Amino acid sequence: MAVGLLSSFGVFFSGITCKNISCTDLYFTRSEFFHQKMKFLAFAALFVSSTVLAAPVPLEKRDDIDVDILQFALTLEHLENAFFKQALSNFTLDDFTAANFSSDFYTQLKYITHDEETHVLFLENALKTAGVSPVAACSYSFPVTSPKEFVQLAAILDGVGISAYLGAAPMVTSKQYLTVAGSILATEALHQAASRNAVGEIPMANPFSTPMGANAVYSLASQFIVSCPSSNPGLPFKAYPALHFVQGMPVAQNISVSFSVSGQLPSAQSYITFVSGLDVIPAAATVSDNLVSAEVPYQLSGQSYAFLTSDNSGNLTDSNILFGPAILEVTPPSPTFDTSIL
Repeated sequence: MAVGLLSSFGVFFSGITCKNISCTDLYFTRSEFFHQKMKFLAFAALFVSSTVLAAPVPLEKRDDIDVDILQFALTLEHLENAFFKQALSNFTLDDFTAANFSSDFYTQLKYITHDEETHVLFLENALKTAGVSPVAACSYSFPVTSPKEFVQLAAILDGVGISAYLGAAPMVTSKQYLTVAGSILATEALHQAASRNAVGEIPMANPFSTPMGANAVYSLASQFIVSCPSSNPGLPFKAYPALHFVQGMPVAQNISVSFSVSGQLPSAQSYITFVSGLDVIPAAATVSDNLVSAEVPYQLSGQSYAFLTSDNSGNLTDSNILFGPAILEVTPPSPTFDTSIL
């Protein structure tokens, strides 16, 4: 993948400001995340098994944190809705087939665009039902000049959206909201799989999707936002200073990679903390010629993220994230499995 496309990114859901519950961050150690994941799956299974969703879920007014998460989800869905509609307005079927995409994939893109619009309408109606004025769409600028760049960026944005919904899940207090988020997350995963496959990337490159914090997600999304209506309510999220990956994509495990930053590099020892699936791996960074470098851990696979941090705790918080995140596409190793495990 071209460096320019990814270097425009600086990620999405870290250090969320919570109002009615105690929290500092949406990143977890592997054991903590598995605990949260099992609670979520058991909770969702119980809810779905006892409820027939014959119509859109009527959402009641809930805690502020739930409203903030729904508003943030709508912010992301507005962005994706605009992104897909802009691309399908600018590029025709002939443009896609000339770029070696099939007519069947072009049809899939139209279904994806339909889905994104539906997500926007659903979340808007849900917030109105809860007595809240939904955020309106902003003005956007996307660095896309060809069908190939569009599909590459589509796969990335869908991956970030998946990370956002997954990262938000432990914060949601409403069972109904949690079910809605899980339903949208599953559809976004299908979207990303289609786009990744179309550009020659392994759709299921990692056994686990990657949860991300709200500030990290907002850091990525804000780079495409030119301006928003002044009537939009403020959301309790902030963007981190940008971290730019300066090499071509994809990269391999166990090689050195370099990043540039928008600002002054720290003089003290710093670390590149990589996030991929359920793994959070810090690596000592080296600084040379205004670039910061570290080795890609063997655990990274597929769409992964990197932060420049002040410590190697592996616990990402507002206090130790200096820059980031940057996005890396890491080529997965050949798959292995044991036929004796049944």
